[in-house]
Parts: sequence; structure tokens; C-alpha cells
Amino acid sequence: MTATIDRTIFNERVTSPPARMSMTPAGSAPGLLDGAWWPRSRDLSRELPALIDVLDARWGRITRVTVNPTHWPMIPRKVPVAGHTLHVGWFSDEQDPHKLILLSYTAGRWDLLVIPPETGAAAAARLMSAAATPGGFLTASALMSREDTSREARESLAREEEWETEGGHAAAAAGNPDPIGPMSCARGM
Repeated sequence: MTATIDRTIFNERVTSPPARMSMTPAGSAPGLLDGAWWPRSRDLSRELPALIDVLDARWGRITRVTVNPTHWPMIPRKVPVAGHTLHVGWFSDEQDPHKLILLSYTAGRWDLLVIPPETGAAAAARLMSAAATPGGFLTASALMSREDTSREARESLAREEEWETEGGHAAAAAGNPDPIGPMSCARGM
């Protein structure tokens, strides 16, 4: 049995919605990150063209991208984008797993925080704002860790507030640790 590969598939450009991203203002103090990108999926072939469309217009032709394979199930070697081919590389130990590095022969390098696609809109907005802060000194993983810590704190506070509104503290002080009240079990039913 022989297999045939249809090479025309690789020449077709996949259309995707506009990129969700934030960037540090032009001319601002340099930091560890130049902004953030919030892809809609973990499919680089589908997500990168929209990002590169925006960035090519802003910075000039982006020719190479590197990622850490930790969060990307498949890494294509090349991705067709508007008018050229984008080369994709990966570094597992050397590159932060939450960072995307963009390279241009004519304009330099940019580092973007990659916000996981499953992140909620409020958390993504906080992360985009933090990553686009001029002169920021937090790494991509440090920003993600800070967001996880603050999310856990918000959830803990919400559970505590819910407990209080259901009479938790008052019930416990009265000798009844169950805010719903004592349970009785009828025998013989």
C-alpha cells in the first residue's frame, strides 16, 4: 500500500478571526515582554497567520517564530502567511513555556506572553494589560503564576463570603457548624 500526500493543502491559507493582542506603546521603556497574545486555540497553523498579519503591518515582515512545545500539541515547521512563509522553531529548555518570540530580519525581536486559549476574558484582560506595561520586569511565567495566585485568592474570598451569607459564622458561633441547620432522620420510613 502506498500513501499519497496532497501538497496543495500546505499552500492554502487558513483564514482566522483577528488576533487578540496588546502591545507596549511604541517608544516606551523596554521590559522583559513587548505585549501579549491570546490565541483562540492551540493550533499554531490556524492562529499564527492572524497574529502575523497585524504585526507585519506594525513592525515589518516577521520571518521566524519560536515557541516552547509545552503548550502546543503540534508545531509546524512553516506556516504560510500573507505574501511569505513564516518559519517556526521550538526550544523546550531555553524558552519560557508561556512566551512566543518573534523575529524580523529588518526590525529585530519581540517577546509576547501567550495567554492560554481557555483563559476567561477578565483574566486575559488583566494579563494583557500587565504584559503591555512599559518597562515590565516580570517574565511570562511569573505573570501567569501571579494571575493563578490572585485567582485562587479571589475564589477563596468568594467561598468565604458565600459561607458568611449563608449564616456560616453565626451558625458556628451558636454551636451549630452546619449553616443549613441540624439534620434529623426519621426512622421507619
